[in-house]
Amino acid sequence: MNALLIYPKFPDTFWSFTYALSFIGKKSAFPPLGLLTVASLLPEQWSKRLVDVNVENLTDKDLLWADVAFIGGMAVQRKSARQIINRCKALNLRIVAGGPLFTSEPDEFAEVDHLVLDEAELTLPAFLADLKSGWPRKIYRASGFPNLCDTPAPSWDLIKTKRYASMSIQFSRGCPFNCEFCNVTTLFGHRPRMKTPAQITNELDRIYASGWRSSIFFVDDNFIGNKAYLKTHLLPALIEWRKDKKGCVFFTEASINLADDPELLDLMAKAGFDTVFIGIESPDEVSLTECHKTQNKNRNLLESVAIIQRSGLQVMGGFIVGFDSDAPSIFQRQIDFIQKSGIVTAMVGLLQAPPGTRLFERLSRESRVVNTFSGDNVDGTTNILPRMGIDSLLAGYQSIMKQIYSPKNYYRRVRTLLKELKAPEFRQPINLQRFLSFFRSAFRLGVLGKERFQYWQLMLWTLICKPRLMSVAITLSIYGHHYRKICERYIY
Repeated sequence: MNALLIYPKFPDTFWSFTYALSFIGKKSAFPPLGLLTVASLLPEQWSKRLVDVNVENLTDKDLLWADVAFIGGMAVQRKSARQIINRCKALNLRIVAGGPLFTSEPDEFAEVDHLVLDEAELTLPAFLADLKSGWPRKIYRASGFPNLCDTPAPSWDLIKTKRYASMSIQFSRGCPFNCEFCNVTTLFGHRPRMKTPAQITNELDRIYASGWRSSIFFVDDNFIGNKAYLKTHLLPALIEWRKDKKGCVFFTEASINLADDPELLDLMAKAGFDTVFIGIESPDEVSLTECHKTQNKNRNLLESVAIIQRSGLQVMGGFIVGFDSDAPSIFQRQIDFIQKSGIVTAMVGLLQAPPGTRLFERLSRESRVVNTFSGDNVDGTTNILPRMGIDSLLAGYQSIMKQIYSPKNYYRRVRTLLKELKAPEFRQPINLQRFLSFFRSAFRLGVLGKERFQYWQLMLWTLICKPRLMSVAITLSIYGHHYRKICERYIY
């Protein structure tokens, strides 16, 4: 059996880093970790190919080679996924689809031959058994959640790692919190399920053996969902693993209560983590109450961010506007918070209601879900009718983005961060592309760019005051170029 695994294309978004990748000679930010794991679950005797449309073209020759096509992706990849499905149907190629997009909206893909939904560790073996017997069903669903101790290592041999800016690895699934707008618990449950430290270090060994020495993204829904296990098992194993390794810095997603645990912060820094994405959402307590973001309440959010950054972990932040309780003042409050916090990568989005969430159910009952969920919270669209009115929301959102991503405010935030940020324990080694990225940024941002004055001002200040963070300053300057390009395309 010839199995073709196809990963749909991401549109240009904040998270695609499209306009930053050319500075470092890469084609995509992250590899298709889900499909690489699915490949490891397929029978060993099958022939397998993986085509990531983000880094290479899907040809008719690929499709004609295959007996079955496996397609996986997220909501933001919907357009590309439909195009791929149509091409497969035109060639009478059997289609198997799974992942968050298809799991959340199976009724939207009647043309797919087999929907293998939820987590593949449970549903894919049943499909494969039925396929072997000649009677595969249309839909496969799971009644529970798998033990990740049985999850195989991804099939890294199916991709060329050098095409990507970062590698990915997954330690856990699930989140203990219950945010109304988030579909993580719908997909993966409240109880974090973990791989063993041995599984993780084995996966890291494979990535390291391929020659990889750059960043690795722990794609967990909430990396610190089980803090006790992290402190006693995984982080000590990571610290031990990297004793004889060079490079390979880590970043991940976590909740703001990370700031409450100095031991955990210290261990993460020693293990090689240098960045963490945190859902701040709103500086307004009423809005946090509305969306059940209880972990963010009753605390000084600015101080929590500062604690994390002083430990050596740069905070990337998620922010949302459009809650029912949001007043017109929320837009300026968000701007002020972002600027004061030094959160350089501030992903501000309009509130959306993903299918399967409690927010979706509530707003559906109120007849306020009016569009398809795009999966992109920074393209200036939403699938709901906001209480403040769509025109007021869009105008306020645009004002936020124009201000926080103007060169003056953006570079001011970078300096605020660098003043606070402790130099990380580990750094990525300088390779040719990273070396060239400085000269590319110096020319494209420092000579051609509208931000050239702010760019050189930051470079000089960093060289004098924070020389150990020069690479961070250059990287964030390049990110800023990407963010402004996205804003110009969708928002301004």
